[in-house]
Amino acid sequence: MPNPQPAELAATVAKVTRRLLPFLLLMYVLAFLDRANVGFAKKAFQADTGLSDAAYALGASIFFLGYALLEVPSNLIMHRVGARLWMARIMVSWGLISAAMMFAHTELAFYVLRFLLGVAEAGFFPGVILYLTYWFPSADRGRAMGLFYFGAPLAFIFGSPLSGLLLDFQGVAGLHGWQWMFLVEGLLAAIVGVWAYYYLDNGPADARWLTADEKSVLVRAIRAEEQHKEAHGPAHLLSALRNGRVLHFALIYFLIQMSVYGVVFYLPTQVASLLGKKVGLEVGFVSAIPWVCALAAAYWLPRIAAASGHRRGHAAAILAVAGIGIAASVATTSPVLSLLALCCAAAGFIAVQPIFWTFPTDYLGGVAAAGGIALINSVGALGGFVAPNVKTWAESAFASTAAGLYGLAATTLCGALLILAIGRTSARPGVAVEHA
Repeated sequence: MPNPQPAELAATVAKVTRRLLPFLLLMYVLAFLDRANVGFAKKAFQADTGLSDAAYALGASIFFLGYALLEVPSNLIMHRVGARLWMARIMVSWGLISAAMMFAHTELAFYVLRFLLGVAEAGFFPGVILYLTYWFPSADRGRAMGLFYFGAPLAFIFGSPLSGLLLDFQGVAGLHGWQWMFLVEGLLAAIVGVWAYYYLDNGPADARWLTADEKSVLVRAIRAEEQHKEAHGPAHLLSALRNGRVLHFALIYFLIQMSVYGVVFYLPTQVASLLGKKVGLEVGFVSAIPWVCALAAAYWLPRIAAASGHRRGHAAAILAVAGIGIAASVATTSPVLSLLALCCAAAGFIAVQPIFWTFPTDYLGGVAAAGGIALINSVGALGGFVAPNVKTWAESAFASTAAGLYGLAATTLCGALLILAIGRTSARPGVAVEHA
C-alpha cells in the first residue's frame, strides 16, 4: 500500500481542523470558565457567606483533588467507550454541578460542590489530548494543540466581562450576582454537552463527513505513528504509569499548573486592587487584557517552536518568562507595569502548554497514552490544588501579600529547568532526536 501523499494528508488534516477544533475550543472555554469563575466571585462570595481567605483557598483548590483522583479511570473509560458518549457525559454533569454552586451558602456546601465539580470534569482535558492523537499526525498535533489552548485565554477574554456583568446582577430576582454567574455559566456547559453527543465522532473511521479516501489517508498515517510509539515507548498501562520519563513529564506539568492557578484564582482581585475598584464589569474588561496576549502567544509560539526543531529550548524560555512575569507583577508599584508583567505571565504559561504536550504524545501510544496522559494531567491538577494554599500560607508566614507570588515564580523557574532536562527524544516518527 503506498504511503499517503503529503498534499492529500495536509488537505485532510485541514478539513479535520475546521470540523473539530472550533467545537473542542468551545468545550474548553466553558470548562476553564466553570473551574476558574470562582476567582471572580471571590470578594462578593466571601462577603455574603462569611468565608475566610483560608476557607476560600481550600474550596477553590479542592476541585483538583476530585479531578486528579479520577483522571486515569476516566481516560481509560473513554478509550473503551469512545469520546462521543464520554465527553457528553462529562460536560452535562459538570455543567449541572457548576450551576448548583449558586446554593453554596456554607463552607461545607462550597467544599462538597467544588470537589464534585472536579469529579465530574475529571478526564475532560486529558480526554481531549488523547482525542487529538486519534485525528492529528505528530507533525500537525502541536499546531492543533496550540489552537485548542486558545480556550483558556478565550475563557477570560469573553468570560471575564461576562462574569463581571453577571456579578452586577446583584438583587435581580432576589439572587446575588455570584449566584447568577454560577447558574448561567453552568447551564451553558450542560447545553453544549448535549450538543457534543450529536456532533463528535469517536475517530476518523466513524466520520461521515470524511470521504473514504480521506479516512484511508488519515488512518494510515496515524496507525504508522502508533506502531512506532508502541515499539519505542511503554506498551502497557502499568509500564506507562511507572515510566521515569512519564513521571518527569508529570512533575513539569505540576509546576506549570501551580503557576497557572496561582495566578488565575487571584487575577481579578489583583487587577481590582491595581485599579482601586471592586470586581465588576470594568475589572472584567481589564482582566481580559493578559488573556489577549496569551491568545496571540498560544497561536505563534508553538508554531515557532515546531518550525525551529528546538522545542525544549523554546518551551523552557517561554516558561521562564512566565515566572519572571509573575514575580514582576508584585515587584513594581506601577499599575501599568504590573499589568504588563501579568501579560507576560499569562502569555508564557498558556503558550508553553501545547508545546509541552507534544513531548508525551510523541512518546506514548495506545492504552499507554490513555493512562500516561491522564497521569500527567492528574499530577498537574494537584498543582492547582497546592498553589492557592501555598500562596495563602506564604503570605501569612512572611506577612507579605507579595510572598505567595514570589514563591510561585520560583516554582515556575524550576519547571523551566526541568524542561531543559528532558532527554533527547524522538520528535516524531522517523526523526532520531530533537535538538535542545
